[in-house]
Amino acid sequence: MDVVSDAIAAVRIGRPSSDRVSVSGSWCARFAPYDGAGFHVVLEGSCWLLPDGGGPPISLAAGDAVLLPHGTGHVIADSPVDAAAAARAVPFELPRGAAVPDATEAPGAPAPGGVEMLCGKYRLDRSRVHPLMLELPKVVHLPNRIGSHPELRWAIALLGGELGQQRPGACLAVPSLLDLLLVYMVRSWMAEGSGGAWSAVLGDPVAAAALRALHSDPAAPWTNERLAAEAGVSRATLARRFTALVGRPPMAYLTWWRLTYAATLLRDTPDPLASIARRVGYGTPYAFSHAFGREFGTTPGRYRAGEAKAS
Repeated sequence: MDVVSDAIAAVRIGRPSSDRVSVSGSWCARFAPYDGAGFHVVLEGSCWLLPDGGGPPISLAAGDAVLLPHGTGHVIADSPVDAAAAARAVPFELPRGAAVPDATEAPGAPAPGGVEMLCGKYRLDRSRVHPLMLELPKVVHLPNRIGSHPELRWAIALLGGELGQQRPGACLAVPSLLDLLLVYMVRSWMAEGSGGAWSAVLGDPVAAAALRALHSDPAAPWTNERLAAEAGVSRATLARRFTALVGRPPMAYLTWWRLTYAATLLRDTPDPLASIARRVGYGTPYAFSHAFGREFGTTPGRYRAGEAKAS
């Protein structure tokens, strides 16, 4: 696994929910804050988005994608939105428990001057968010510009095609495309050059090489010397550059990532404690449980039971 894949996989839970929406005339809808990430893709027409917390309204055109990675509440309307208009917005809620396959029922085309959008949410576990995900701004706007982010454009086109027709296999294709959409939106944001520290981290050959090694095999008996050799630099150079860019020393990051990965395994798999301990580099379940308790303030068993109850 690479860092971006791991950062997304660690927080994403369940299946995304989505709905295809056609609106025309004069309209203004509020999307409430959400403990996850919201997204919109404009398939036809245009509209405006105003996030809670201030800032100018954002113009969205056909082909634009917007990700709200921290679940920020916002208003979408047919025209530029000010505070007075936002206060009059009609609440918009996806049907409770709506699943991706429901969205394959294609509605009619929007009336002239209207807009058709794909609106949805990703469920996220905020208890162990990777710093790369924390760095995302409250609104990631990815305009549809010729030649920019072709993979994202292809994913949007494929998704629009699947949602426009009830074709065999759509119940598998749509959620897979939505997962792909999330990856491409994060990747496109990083490629825009507007990313923060983690764009610099993954662009640094020393830090990136060390992170690839740690994420590829977190259970390996890593030491600073071995990791420095993997990155092709001295131990002092690795420690200096890694700590400056990542914000913590290599071995401290490794410990954090091992336990974060273990929490994901506890949530997503039925594997016994001893197996998970080995997969994340701990020789015994006792040593793993002790380290896990320091990080999460609970035992692995109680953590797993809590996650199962929450889901």
